[in-house]
Formats: sequence, structure tokens, C-alpha cells
Amino acid sequence: MKDWIKKALTKRIRQREIPPDPRLVYGVKFAIAMTIILSTLEIAHIIFLGKWNSEIFSAITALTGTITGILITQKA
Repeated sequence: MKDWIKKALTKRIRQREIPPDPRLVYGVKFAIAMTIILSTLEIAHIIFLGKWNSEIFSAITALTGTITGILITQKA
């Protein structure tokens, strides 16, 4: 299976593909993994403690915004 993150970050200029920096690909993968882990932590927090944790939600929101910003600006 091809790496969909690398494909999403690849620029195309005049029929030529410019691959992204590997550090950028690893950074996006890390941010996605952390978003998944924090989402799981928030769900566990709600299930076991019955409370909403705004700090965890803030971290999820920040990481989601970072990932979106990277994907949008990399294509521009």
C-alpha cells in the first residue's frame, strides 16, 4: 500500500511531482498518532470519570489545526 500521507503532501508543478521532505511526513504522522491517542484518552476520561476534560480537548483541537494547516499550506 502506498503512503497516503506522502502522496497528500506531494506537490505537482507542470506535470512534475516534487516529493515532500521526509521530516514533514514523519511530523504529520506523529501529529495524527497523537490526535488518535488523545482522542482515546478523552473518551476513556469521559467513560471512567464521567467528566469532560477541556485540556485534553484543547490538545486535540490544536493538533487537528496543525495537521490541517500543514496539509493546506503544503499544497499551495
